[in-house]
Amino acid sequence: MKKTLVLGASDNPARYSFRAVHQLKQHGHEVVPVGIRKGQVAGLAIHTDRPAAADVDTVTLYVGPQNQPAWYDYILDLNPKRIIFNPGTENAELERLAQQRGIQTEEACTLVMLSIGQY
Repeated sequence: MKKTLVLGASDNPARYSFRAVHQLKQHGHEVVPVGIRKGQVAGLAIHTDRPAAADVDTVTLYVGPQNQPAWYDYILDLNPKRIIFNPGTENAELERLAQQRGIQTEEACTLVMLSIGQY
């Protein structure tokens, strides 16, 4: 299973990041939720700092491109195998930086990928 860091995690059931954490767990993936507000989602505490996380396979983004620059170093230093840019999070600059480090990037929807077995 793929250890996934969900950046932009929320305890609000109306948010796609909330659904993503639940679906990732249901599919057996280890999830590290990171957000701007403390809370819990799918029984996991939402980290409001930049937790050290080893062996991250995927970072899935739920943070808009205007708020991503503050996270660039953190995301890239995790050295994930891939970054998923969910709808509304597309960012050519971060994609270029990731690809320069050999990190695969995908403009896709984590929820759809999970539902069709393409995660």
